[in-house]
Amino acid sequence: MTNRPEKGDKAPNVTIPVSDEESVNLGAPSGEAHVVYFYPRDNTPGCTTESIDFSERLAEFQALGVQIVGVSKDSLKSHTNFKTKKDLKVILASDEHTDASEQFGVWVEKNMYGKKYMGIERSTFLVLADGSIGASWRQVKVKGHAEAVLETTREILGT
Repeated sequence: MTNRPEKGDKAPNVTIPVSDEESVNLGAPSGEAHVVYFYPRDNTPGCTTESIDFSERLAEFQALGVQIVGVSKDSLKSHTNFKTKKDLKVILASDEHTDASEQFGVWVEKNMYGKKYMGIERSTFLVLADGSIGASWRQVKVKGHAEAVLETTREILGT
């Protein structure tokens, strides 16, 4: 882990793929802002719920000029299958080499049943048009999270 950017810091200027032809720069939103949510793995219960929750609110975010980008270590193929299976509307970006996760400080040591391993800490960032972080959420609990992010985004963007 190289850093842990928080509200007011510049977002890491890192570009990762969203398809074989397209990529997204997590530090440079194309509109008013974008929400970048890091999640551990496709097709797991919490990650599925979080992705569905953001997908269900996508139109409300888009009305604010905000796109939503989900990021995990899964491959583009896994993301395609996940989006199709769960009818997800959000953009899913692949961070197979953990570059983005490390720059955002979410690639952390975890502990499950006494076994230590590296993985993604569920975290969300609101990156504003100027490339600064407008808000951040670390160690996210899924229930109600997408709604809380939407509410904070409305407050910050003044709508």
